Amino acid sequence: MFETLKNVFRVKDMRRKLLYVVWMILIIRIGSQLPVPGVDSDFFKDWFANNAGDAFNFFDAFTGGSFTQMSIFALNITPYITSSIIMQLLTIAIPALEEMHRDGEEGRKKITAITRYVTVGLALFESVAMAIGFGRQGLIPDLNFLKGLVVVVCLTAGSAMLMWIGERITEKGVGNGISIVLTVNIVSRIPSDLSLLYENFIKGKTIAKGMLAGVVIAAIILVVVVFVLILNGAERRIPVQYSKKMVGRKMMGGQSTNIPLKVNTAGVIPIIFASSIMSFPTVIAQLMGKGNGTGIGSEILRGLSSNNWCNPAQLQYTWGLLVYIILCVFFAYFYTSITFNPLEVADNIKKQGGFIPGIRPGKPTSDYLTKILNYIIFIGAVGLIIVAVIPFFFNGVFGANVSFGGTSIIIIVGVVLDTVKQIESQMLVRNYKGFLSN
Repeated sequence: MFETLKNVFRVKDMRRKLLYVVWMILIIRIGSQLPVPGVDSDFFKDWFANNAGDAFNFFDAFTGGSFTQMSIFALNITPYITSSIIMQLLTIAIPALEEMHRDGEEGRKKITAITRYVTVGLALFESVAMAIGFGRQGLIPDLNFLKGLVVVVCLTAGSAMLMWIGERITEKGVGNGISIVLTVNIVSRIPSDLSLLYENFIKGKTIAKGMLAGVVIAAIILVVVVFVLILNGAERRIPVQYSKKMVGRKMMGGQSTNIPLKVNTAGVIPIIFASSIMSFPTVIAQLMGKGNGTGIGSEILRGLSSNNWCNPAQLQYTWGLLVYIILCVFFAYFYTSITFNPLEVADNIKKQGGFIPGIRPGKPTSDYLTKILNYIIFIGAVGLIIVAVIPFFFNGVFGANVSFGGTSIIIIVGVVLDTVKQIESQMLVRNYKGFLSN
């Protein structure tokens, strides 16, 4: 990998693409520091610290701190991510979209255009909700229609601009632009989180205790990263044998191949879905100014917040962690079921004259793939839960209070590996072009 990266800077075209990505990242970070006009940022920071809790920590980590600072990129690309997930689900549910998806490049362009419109619509809806909900609580001093409109326009335009930047990175740079924007946001929060860990566990301690704490923190982070690397790379390969057949005067087929089934089939989607669902009631309560009340409703909201999980002083709220785990497992199976169809795969294998050794073509093949898939989905979900729960445990027991967690690490590792693979493939294509031109 390091040799590939070193060779990249020797190639003018690849060097230009990387510089373009760096330039776009610089624009993103500058925009993340520009405040929305008419907003009291200091008030919002105080409000966030006292009221928001986990419901917005997850969102703030994905926006790179823009949400806390209430910059023009406060919504960031979260509307685009939500829009993409919605469109992916609707593609399975609505026949017209499914047909459009099968139309090849032209159909995908239409779906992409619809996704953009949905993104702007979601950004507009979220902007209005924030302007009204937060504005009434003092975020927008002397709130009126004009000031609210300015906030809505700035937040919606900022989200749309980031979507455009992400698409330009994909087109003119290297890697998936949206994923890179999201990774940049998450990475930008790491220095402040490391500083917080230093303040809580190392500063003021003796040299021996400080060094021990530093080694333990580094070891935990390293173990989680290695575990995520293993989880991302693990796959179950199903062997497929194709029978020989006569085509004209030539004997074709007879080769062996395999179907690679990733252990972590759904990626970070189960964690995103579970976190979003559990934070939704708290977000609504905070926007309505009823997040710190008393009674059964407030107790339920506290249980839904990961800030209260694994805390020895209030273990009664850890029931929310069990709900979180159940949701993660459910969405791991649900998302995989709509993205991988064993019956369709079995039919394609049969049509091409293939078979899985020891398994009859058709329905037996479909049943076999479903059985294997259910097994590896469970293993992947367990691995995903382990990575996600580790930060909750240390935040609750030791009061680490860092914003990045298992979801952030999985995204960072996944995007870095995917970007490096794309760089390697582009370098390989370039070498082939050079060979052919000679």
